[in-house]
Amino acid sequence: MATVNELLTLARKQLGICENPPSSNNVRYNTWYYGREVTGSAYPWCMVFVQWCFAQVGAALPKRTASCGGLMRAAQAAGCWVTRDFQPGDVVIYDFPGGAATDHCGIVEMELPDYGVQAIEGNTSQSGSQSNGGMVCRKSRPKKYIAGAVRPQFDTEKEDDMDISAMISRMTDRQAYELLEKAKRYASTLPEPSWSQTEGHWQRAIDTGVINGGCPEGLLKRDEFVAVLGRKGLV
Repeated sequence: MATVNELLTLARKQLGICENPPSSNNVRYNTWYYGREVTGSAYPWCMVFVQWCFAQVGAALPKRTASCGGLMRAAQAAGCWVTRDFQPGDVVIYDFPGGAATDHCGIVEMELPDYGVQAIEGNTSQSGSQSNGGMVCRKSRPKKYIAGAVRPQFDTEKEDDMDISAMISRMTDRQAYELLEKAKRYASTLPEPSWSQTEGHWQRAIDTGVINGGCPEGLLKRDEFVAVLGRKGLV
């Protein structure tokens, strides 16, 4: 069994891959699934992409199928179908306006609070057809289009397996700022380290009014640093 991080790392490496020629459905994932090159409208591949990703990392799905509806029904029967609180690694099934009731899918990267999900999807596009676009893309989808999701079983992630840099790269500026603020709050609870106490610089800075003595391990912004220099007459 695989971890969520292994699945998402593989899926991200597929971003930008397209069928060739365009509008042919001739793509590596279909070749793997059918055991030969296939072309034509009978071979949409959003679910095949999901099946390929799970198979490559050794993660199980409730059914081997090229049908979004087929996987949904298998998940419902197996008791692993969810309709809220989506998690990374879930296989999300969409119901876009018009057409079939289950006409597209993707692998959830993260839930977007009060909006929907961010997912990696095969056979979509950045600006053209969203359910038959011929490309692997990262998409943000509103919850009004989400029919539900398959909740697979994964190995428990080890802390040292987490790709922190990848996680940060997917954050919005607001999310990154909120993470920084959380780090600052934690840093403010840490005591002055013993080596600093021995040298006495912190206490002398307090005694001379350069600093107020709070948050000895806190993060220092540029305006705060300039203020400290100004109090020492250095700027």
